[in-house]
Amino acid sequence: MFVVATAGHVDHGKSTLVRALTGMEPDRWAEERRRGMTIDLGFAWTTLPSGGTVAFVDVPGHERFVPNMLAGVGPVPAALIVVAADEGWMPQSAEHLAALDALGVAYGLVAVTRADLADPGPAMARARAEIAATSLGAVPAVAVSGLTGAGLPELRAALDRLAAGLPAPVVDDPVRLWVDRSFTVRGSGTVVTGTLGVGRLRVGDELELAGADEPVRVRGLHSLGEARPEVTAVARVAVNLRGTPRDRLGRGDALLSPGRFHRTDLVDVRLAGDPAADLPATLTLHVGSAAVPVRVRPLGLDTVRLRLARPLPLLVGDRALLRDPGRHHVTGGVRVLDVAPPPLARRGAAVTRAQVLAELDGRPDLAGELRRRRLVRAGALIRMGVPVDAPPVAGDWLADPAHWRRLGEQLTEEVARHAREHPLEPGMPVDALRQRLALPDRVLVEALVRPPLRIHAGRVGAASANALPEPVARAVQRVRAEYGDRPFRAPEADRLVDLGLGPREIGAAVRAGALLRLADNVVLLPDAPDDAVRVLAGLPQPFTLSAARQALDTTRRVAVPLLELLDRRGATRRLPDDARIVVT
Repeated sequence: MFVVATAGHVDHGKSTLVRALTGMEPDRWAEERRRGMTIDLGFAWTTLPSGGTVAFVDVPGHERFVPNMLAGVGPVPAALIVVAADEGWMPQSAEHLAALDALGVAYGLVAVTRADLADPGPAMARARAEIAATSLGAVPAVAVSGLTGAGLPELRAALDRLAAGLPAPVVDDPVRLWVDRSFTVRGSGTVVTGTLGVGRLRVGDELELAGADEPVRVRGLHSLGEARPEVTAVARVAVNLRGTPRDRLGRGDALLSPGRFHRTDLVDVRLAGDPAADLPATLTLHVGSAAVPVRVRPLGLDTVRLRLARPLPLLVGDRALLRDPGRHHVTGGVRVLDVAPPPLARRGAAVTRAQVLAELDGRPDLAGELRRRRLVRAGALIRMGVPVDAPPVAGDWLADPAHWRRLGEQLTEEVARHAREHPLEPGMPVDALRQRLALPDRVLVEALVRPPLRIHAGRVGAASANALPEPVARAVQRVRAEYGDRPFRAPEADRLVDLGLGPREIGAAVRAGALLRLADNVVLLPDAPDDAVRVLAGLPQPFTLSAARQALDTTRRVAVPLLELLDRRGATRRLPDDARIVVT
């Protein structure tokens, strides 16, 4: 199947032509048939000579219904531009063509209708000349009469050739189905329709409804009037949603593959059309089947920032158009450059941002996004439409390589500075480093740590913990000199102060392995436990606390925690009567 939208001035015979080609009535409303004028979107399909199927989205031609026309054209890859031979090129012909050009539609053909009423040559020549200057370029043209049927075989053949020239559909990409119609079927519930441009839908699929937090599930699928277990792009599709109220969604909403789209109300775009400086402050953005009011902020000659009245699931590279509904004027097409742009809070930020945007072309570029964002989660880039094929630096974080190297250098400098300013601390806290480096996640700090640095107890410091600040090293040496021949005598609190060992100094010495802390203000030299085991092994077994204290020539203040330490290490074992034995 391929899908084509009609385009052209009101009353030039678009619906008549679709009816003649398909045998189906595209005008769905009684009011349309009564007035003989298409008001809303119509849908029909037929089999081509090749055996392929073409589905038509028939759009209204009156200027009052241009928003409806744009809702039908937005997701469709090709257009059938209809011009009446007896009236020729008309204002809505021009506006519809401007819309197709703004959306970047590159495939189409011309049908000159009412060839039975006037020479189709002049209308055909004018139409092809107008179209040649747009994204459609040179297009084939066929003269037809919906009334007599003349030219219909040639038009069918031209549609076959158009279908053959379209790019192959992309069926493995995530689904973004713009809803152009929503209704309720008795006994089935809510049904939405749209043009499936990429991807595939299956019965049972779980999808997201743009703008809602709750998932929706596909209860059934119909395409070309038949129930199907699966529909692949490109196709017209009707989706029956399980348990979704009708008032939850309508035209302009979208069904999305879960977790694959970034819903945004702020985008930076490149404009093709009226100069950015000439744009009014408010316009309407048309993308897919959605029409959303936007506030416009020019950032450069052809780049602007749009603030949307409601978030939309947009991707980098999306094509859309801006329209001034008051003047019935298409101001230009836009290509989305950034769906998560930075704030413009500082003086000069807008000028700087315009310089950045001038280098973007709307094509997703992983290296460029990393260079601009420096650090970003892989999932965030995927939801922006940027393919990710680079390994993360930590968790799901991606980093610009140059920025990552600079962060590593800065981390080393910060740790060294902290060591100079806080010599008694065992390193710089990870969270403090995260704040100094302005990192969003502590796992990034941990990933940046490289030898000779290490992480221990939530701090980053030198891998070798033996170096002590000079004052602490001198104090430890005094302890060794004074207590070396009395290894189980611990300095009293006041003596520790005299030696220059306050709580922070003791902590540094203990971390360096220069002292052993048994309890608050009870410290020994680090080899005291091994020496104690040798002394205690010479006692009659088992031995009491009192016997151990006397053998070690120490006080109860030291003996109790020292024996408890030996118990924990398994060097001694405490018996039920509180005596102990040395474990050999």
